[in-house]
Amino acid sequence: MKIVHTLPELRAALAAYRHPAVVPTMGNLHAGHIALVKAAKPLGDVTLATIFVNRLQFGPKEDFATYPRTLEADCAQLAQAGCDIVFAPSEAELYPQPQGFLVQPPVELANILEGEFRPGFFTGVATIVMKLLSCTQARSAVFGKKDYQQLMVVRQMVQQFAMPINIVGLDTLRTDDGLAMSSRNGYLNASERQQAVLLSQTLKALANAIRSGRTDYAALEADAMATLRNAGWQPDYVVARRRVDLQVPQPDHPGEALVVLAAAKLGTTRLIDNLEV
Repeated sequence: MKIVHTLPELRAALAAYRHPAVVPTMGNLHAGHIALVKAAKPLGDVTLATIFVNRLQFGPKEDFATYPRTLEADCAQLAQAGCDIVFAPSEAELYPQPQGFLVQPPVELANILEGEFRPGFFTGVATIVMKLLSCTQARSAVFGKKDYQQLMVVRQMVQQFAMPINIVGLDTLRTDDGLAMSSRNGYLNASERQQAVLLSQTLKALANAIRSGRTDYAALEADAMATLRNAGWQPDYVVARRRVDLQVPQPDHPGEALVVLAAAKLGTTRLIDNLEV
């Protein structure tokens, strides 16, 4: 496996290939990331992972400075998974000057759910993903469905800019008790880790209620929020939305494909999860 840190090194490493398959990451990798890399391998003639903690998608009170940088351990996992190239640029390499050109997703998608609680987040995501896809000349890119709204933003961006890239979404990988794998799970202490499974359990109960035929979405969402609050969580949202656009479903339109999504703090750690209904 080749590890490169600069754009000239990356271009030289990719010169012999025509169909790179890329997995963009912020590092601090876990088994979910490795599953993305393995899914990428049959999609191109070279498999590439990027590792870059992107300042643009962190808010002023978020964990950019303390986000774990674990490049050596990450590269060991990637090599074992059969990754061919790791692109791990410095901030100065990707942002040699202030990033004045930004990719602004449509407000109806970018300003709801995660975008409501993390203003500017999806502008930062879209901008860095656009840049990484350009740098790597990706023809396929694999993302996890745990970041459901992010995946939708990336899909729409690639479609609207007519980029010749296949965007693949991989189902969320979970621990044995159902917790969605996330780099931020590492922030949980032992007691919080035991409690963390409540998030997926709450979403599962919400999804099952909808599958049973209930369409009183507001009441179901309120009950789910109360479940988390009563257990000591600080929920930002627990909602049912249409998969096609993440807008509020209409009770008089049964049969729509839905997804339930949640974001909540347990202690100081903010977790997100979702389940397709």
